[in-house]
Amino acid sequence: MTKVTISLQAINDVKEFVNIVMRYDFDIDLVSGRYAIDAKSIMGIFSLDLSKPIELNAHTDEPDSFLKAISKFIVK
Repeated sequence: MTKVTISLQAINDVKEFVNIVMRYDFDIDLVSGRYAIDAKSIMGIFSLDLSKPIELNAHTDEPDSFLKAISKFIVK
């Protein structure tokens, strides 16, 4: 499993992010506080507090292409 922190500031960020993660077959979770939701669920993402960075857990052993695809959302 790979963990990174992401930030989704605008509605268009959420739409673009979901379009990217839908391309991948492995499970991807977003964790904010005590809530964990499926990153492929646009409604689930909007239920989170998007004003703070969100932890992303990608359940894959080969995350390189995925991390490159979402690099603009990763908090450095």
